Amino acid sequence: QVQLVESGGGLVQAGDSLRLSCAASGIIFSNYGMGWFRQAPGKDREFVAAIKWSGSITSYADSVNGRFTIPRDNDKNTVYLQMNNLKPEDTAVYYCAADRDTYSRNSRDYDYWGQGTQVTVSS
Repeated sequence: QVQLVESGGGLVQAGDSLRLSCAASGIIFSNYGMGWFRQAPGKDREFVAAIKWSGSITSYADSVNGRFTIPRDNDKNTVYLQMNNLKPEDTAVYYCAADRDTYSRNSRDYDYWGQGTQVTVSS
């Protein structure tokens, strides 16, 4: 059974940092590209960041580029989302996802999803 379990969400103030974690089980983690997406109330789910299975290539949405990073630790079967200089518009439920074929920016390409973790940024 495949499981992706996110953790690390919470309530922070604008300008703060937060690190999300996504622990994977039931898959050969090092074979999968990993992505982070987010969904704010009343909005569609949107791409945030993705990383190749090897960790050698990353991709970011323009809205978070320069503030967020997506490292991974294949020994720990975990991908992270380091979020710095958070803004109120970053408030959303954040989801991690696993992509067997690549590290897509398109949510439809992902094979497995976590349940999400809430991030709330107050002004």
